[in-house]
Amino acid sequence: MAVIRAFKGIRPAEEFASRVAALPYDVMSSDEAREMVKDNPYSFLHVDKAEIDLEENIDLYDEKVYLKARENLDKMIVDGVMVQDDKPHLYVYRQIRQGRVQTGIVACASIDDYINNKIKKHENTIAEKEQDRINHVSYCDAHTGPIFLTYRSNEGINEIVEKYTKGEPVYDFPSEDGTVQMIWTINNEDDLNKLEELFKGVDSLYIADGHHRAASAVRVGQIRREQNPDYTGDEEFNFFLSVIFPDKDLYIMDYNRVVKDLNGLTTDEYMLKVSEKFEVSQYEGEGQYKPSSQRTYGMYLDGKWYKLSAKEGSYNLEDPVSRLDVSILQDNLLNPVLGIQNPRTDKRIDFIGGGRGLKELERRVERGMKVAFSMYPTTIADLMGIADAGEVMPPKSTWFEPKLRSGLFIHRLK
Repeated sequence: MAVIRAFKGIRPAEEFASRVAALPYDVMSSDEAREMVKDNPYSFLHVDKAEIDLEENIDLYDEKVYLKARENLDKMIVDGVMVQDDKPHLYVYRQIRQGRVQTGIVACASIDDYINNKIKKHENTIAEKEQDRINHVSYCDAHTGPIFLTYRSNEGINEIVEKYTKGEPVYDFPSEDGTVQMIWTINNEDDLNKLEELFKGVDSLYIADGHHRAASAVRVGQIRREQNPDYTGDEEFNFFLSVIFPDKDLYIMDYNRVVKDLNGLTTDEYMLKVSEKFEVSQYEGEGQYKPSSQRTYGMYLDGKWYKLSAKEGSYNLEDPVSRLDVSILQDNLLNPVLGIQNPRTDKRIDFIGGGRGLKELERRVERGMKVAFSMYPTTIADLMGIADAGEVMPPKSTWFEPKLRSGLFIHRLK
């Protein structure tokens, strides 16, 4: 049983929506964010990455950053850039990118569902990053970026969503990358109640993206409970902002790798070691090699593309984590051959989201990295299976496109 709840969304006045909507705070550097907002005082990055409005060398975790975030958010509300709905709603959020459509429901999810594992995870979090968002939520007294959730598609929910998408949206605009952003408001009491009931029939929700935001939102809720021992469970801090998509709509892209060196090996020595666990052949086609099936990889080395195929017996098909393509590459090549023991912390490896294309891998190698790997995407079924098993995916296993925009909805904690 999954709990969802309507909320009084704080959202942009219609004329500001396209300028407020911003990419998530964690997909860009501070310098990139400064460049993005230099002609846009309304961008929500002024809230989500408030260091861009302070001195350039400031510590990202300095209290001044969180105070500035709250100041900027309050100003947007006072100036009428952001307006709060007068009663609780749910919302439909649709994104269209390169012909692909994903449509979800914007709602508040329960921190108790997270604590009790009704909302399932597939990644570990890093304490420093978690604390950053705890501070951000606490100072802003609001959830400013939605957690990206998914569930196994439900026909009853789909029918209500479809009914609303036939009407006129409250927002309809393209973002800077060409993705169309569309929002509808669900304000009919019967539909709100029916959706809440239908989600009670959903066994589990799954975090697709936003593990740090989710963990932080839950921790803030727990802190507020400690500060308010007579809490009823109905207070806003018991819930956190989410966009919930059916699994059938989601698209996971490849999450590719580049490595700085060959771990002291010559090219011949390296290729010999790789061939112990992989069939290796030079790619003779045009352009870059993009894997078209599981357990195959592209490798760019010394100006050439190769196709790698994992040899049978080099992985465990019975284990939901070990059989992932990212695990096979890590366990059979990155660790034993290139010495990348912990890809989360090793500075010799970097990760390139599939939205940037395979040409970006060549560019990175030409600019100082030594070898690149193109990956076959992890599937939604893999993600759910690992979460159901209580297991954790390796770092950088999934890259979702399009990214949810921040600033289209804010959930106040009181």
